Amino acid sequence: MTIQIAPSILAADFAALGEAIRAAERGGADVIHVDVMDGHFVPNITIGVPVVRSLKRAATVPLDVHLMISDPDRFVEAFAEAGAATLTVHAEVLPHLHRTLAFVRSLGCRAGVALNPSTPVVALEEIAENVDQVLVMSVNPGFGGQTFIRRSIPKIRAVRALLDAAGNAAPIEVDGGIDTDTAPQVAAAGAEILVAGSAVFRTPDPAAAVRALRAAAEAGLEAPSR
Repeated sequence: MTIQIAPSILAADFAALGEAIRAAERGGADVIHVDVMDGHFVPNITIGVPVVRSLKRAATVPLDVHLMISDPDRFVEAFAEAGAATLTVHAEVLPHLHRTLAFVRSLGCRAGVALNPSTPVVALEEIAENVDQVLVMSVNPGFGGQTFIRRSIPKIRAVRALLDAAGNAAPIEVDGGIDTDTAPQVAAAGAEILVAGSAVFRTPDPAAAVRALRAAAEAGLEAPSR
């Protein structure tokens, strides 16, 4: 299993996003995670399509766009055109999730599904064959800097078992409270893409922080899951 580090610009200085991305890339970031919030599905408002378009010009690695919005079907095409490589939507807001995933793929993007902490893994059962990645939220979405929910560890294992049973090798992403303490734990449980905001951008050296997260996660692969 290969670990990918996905720094989240939610924790970066919005006045200097280009430099934040360059710093993360110097540390070996595999993707840049972009949290889009609408103030309805989550109690916060962040960025929209024009900013993603600008980020695409600044980044040399793919953009992993997480749509924490109430009506993603209205906007997936615009975010795809803006430069998203992956579009992740929330199972909680989509009555026709299979159709949405097919539409995202038709736009040339990888299609991801996110689960909030209170959403059971069974919500993925009928689309387990059709998803390109699963995002397990390890905090309640809306704000950065929250405390990791430990129940997320067995949830990651359950998602991995469900995907494997469906014959799908899609990676599991985890977002929320990821640092050098939690990174090895989620990696050992089966997470391959680790989203980190505060642990990267609220440090004196984001590049070094990315390298430290990768080392911690890779160390977790050598230990049994907890």
